[in-house]
Formats: sequence, C-alpha cells, structure tokens
Amino acid sequence: MIELDDVCCSFAHEPVLRHVSCQIRKGETVLLTGPNGSGKTTLLRLLNGLVFPELGHYRFEGTEITAARMREHRYAKWFHQRLGYVWQNPDAQLFCASVEEELAFGPLQMGLADDDVRERVEDAIACFSLAPLRKRPPYHLSGGEKKRVALASIFTMNPAAWTLDEPENFLDAKGQEQLVAFLRALKAAGKTIIMTSHHPDIIRSLADRELRLSSDHSLVPSGAVQV
Repeated sequence: MIELDDVCCSFAHEPVLRHVSCQIRKGETVLLTGPNGSGKTTLLRLLNGLVFPELGHYRFEGTEITAARMREHRYAKWFHQRLGYVWQNPDAQLFCASVEEELAFGPLQMGLADDDVRERVEDAIACFSLAPLRKRPPYHLSGGEKKRVALASIFTMNPAAWTLDEPENFLDAKGQEQLVAFLRALKAAGKTIIMTSHHPDIIRSLADRELRLSSDHSLVPSGAVQV
C-alpha cells in the first residue's frame, strides 16, 4: 500500500529524513518511534502529501506522490479520502464553528448526500461520546475533548489508512483506554495504521511491527527493533 524508496528530505539545508526505505502493507499496524527531532512528524507529513522527497520516491497504492501530482485536484481529493491524518496538536486540525460542523466537513467535501453525511456525523458523535459538545466551538474545548473531535473528524471520512501523530497526547487515562479500544477496532476492520508515540507502551501491543528513526534521521535496521 505504501512504499518509500531511498527518501531524503531536508529543511533549510538540514536533513530531516535520510535514505528512508520501507514498505507498509494494507491492513498493517506500524508504530513509528525515535528520539525528538528524528523526523517522525516529517515522515507522517510526507505520507500525507504535505511535504515531498528531495531524493527518492514515495508511492501510495502504486502511484508516486509528488508536488505535481498533489496539484491535480481530483487526485488530491481522492488521496485525502483514502489516507487520514490526525495531527499531533488538534488546534492545527480543527477550524469549523462547531463540533457538528467539524464532523460534517469531510463527508461534505467528499460529495456525500445529506442523509449520508448526517449518518456519519451521528455515528462519530456516538462513538466518541461527543453529544454534549456537538454545538460548541472546538476552540472552547479542553485538550482531550479537542483530540476526540480530531479523531472523530477523520472517522467520518472512513479512510483506508490512518496516520496518527502522538494520538494519546492530551488524553487522560480513561481517554487513552478508549483510544486503544478504538485503534483495536480499526485494526479489526482491516485499516492500515501508522502512528507515532512518546509513550509507546500505551499502544505498542497494537503494532504488528515497529519502525524506529535514529537521531541521524535514518531508519534503524528492522532486525534491530522488536515490537
């Protein structure tokens, strides 16, 4: 489903990904780990077509993802329906006037019928216990509530692949338990999951394998990492 071939990326001439090669199969759950600054968030941004390799190739379901490809509106729209991104900080993801509108935004962009949009919104509200928050502006919510809304907003789009940047951030112990249960349900449904974490013990049991970036921004050889 996802293939990285000798990918290099830098910002302001400083390397942030160095000769990264890996494959992630459909339905696989991968935990991406590494020290601060090793390039985990950059790798997730690259997978979502927000930054692009300077060298090497990134292919999603057989199609190479480039800046030119992502400027093709029809393809970019399809791509972002197939691959969902839960940002590390929900403030970077949420922008609508109410929780209800936030949940409806993605399905409306997909061109779904109004009844289908309402059904997806109600399913997400029930799944993430958002009924008391549905009319509230996201910017008035707590960090944990914002994270639940961020997860729910991707849930309404039902992507085939989920990328999650430190999804346990802002959640209390109960919220983290609910997150693990939700991720288990995604895994059981055959979704592809790639996630980072600063608390990998919380979600390591979900992973089929671990990919670890080192401080020099390259992947640790797979045989050196055990899940």
